[in-house]
Amino acid sequence: MNETVLISGAGIGGSTLAYWLAHRGFHVTVVERATGQRSSGNPVDVKGPAIDVVERMGIMGRLRAASSAVSHLSFVNASGRRVARVDLKAFQGSAGDREVEVPRADLAAILLDASRDNAEFLWGDTITGLNQHADGVDVTFEHARPRRFDFVIGADGLHSAVRRLSFGDESKFIRHMGIYIATVRVDEPFGSDREVLIYNTPGRALSVHPTNGQAMAAFIFRHKGVPGFDHRDTELHKRLVIEAFTDQGWRVPELLERVRDTDDLFFDSVSKGELARWSDGRVALLGDAASCVSLFGDGSTLAIAGAYTVAEELAATPEDHEDAFRRYEIRHRVLVDPRLNGVATAASMLIPATRAGIALRNTATRLLPAVTAIRSRLRHAA
Repeated sequence: MNETVLISGAGIGGSTLAYWLAHRGFHVTVVERATGQRSSGNPVDVKGPAIDVVERMGIMGRLRAASSAVSHLSFVNASGRRVARVDLKAFQGSAGDREVEVPRADLAAILLDASRDNAEFLWGDTITGLNQHADGVDVTFEHARPRRFDFVIGADGLHSAVRRLSFGDESKFIRHMGIYIATVRVDEPFGSDREVLIYNTPGRALSVHPTNGQAMAAFIFRHKGVPGFDHRDTELHKRLVIEAFTDQGWRVPELLERVRDTDDLFFDSVSKGELARWSDGRVALLGDAASCVSLFGDGSTLAIAGAYTVAEELAATPEDHEDAFRRYEIRHRVLVDPRLNGVATAASMLIPATRAGIALRNTATRLLPAVTAIRSRLRHAA
């Protein structure tokens, strides 16, 4: 197979896609704006349809070695007392113990390592222009020389350059959900390695998630959209987090110091992507670039599953790319669309807007074990 594919983005979706396209005989190039991988980012799940994909890649053993041992989540008050607890196994899917939770940076690194020898990587660069014609796509880069590819796939996230160049400004497709999130690594143990801790005040949540002797802190807060928001302006991001969490209890002041000092803060809005279609001729979108369900929507699992579907469909009919991309979208929307509908409910549970909402959520979580037991008995009775 002589077809060439350019993938924008060397993250979870892009690296998975590079692996499977190369596996099916395509010549793959990946362009990534960053010069290296980010170390921040909360742990993410690999579950459902993504499990079979990573097992076929032969990397499940590495993912298990990097996975967390978390078994439950506890809500704490300002003094650190646990006021409610959730057994996370109650939320496991049908795959059960086959599911793994892995720090996002580790997942991205393992997927990249699996694809590294099968693709060309252009680090520290980005796409600046796309010009489609009958024979391919002429691509210009910020640094590299112009080149022609048969297909271009945008796996470059919420603020996708490929989507902007092919479909228009992101304001047409991305809806801010009134929530921002920042994550920062805590380079030391933080409580039990089996317990996620969450501290809430109205409209704010601080979670600390342990992984392999370290921890990741996530500051999540309700905030209207910031006019002219720049997702690369780290000083603005730090200021927004500090303003939102000043004068908070528990261990917030200590963890805010991490925010002030870090050079590696992840920060972005919680957003919902709403595109009528995911492809335009020889250009297609994958992951958050196509169907953003950030924070609450199994984004990593969906990116892995979607990458496999793109590769499978494009390999089936490379001579008819439009039908291949159409089939990919039909198949993958079956997984994505239900997640898009659950964002508001998930936000109300994680970040209640009022003290009454926090109290109601805590009461509901205390009742959850009894509800889960009743549901289990009913299933067995049936």
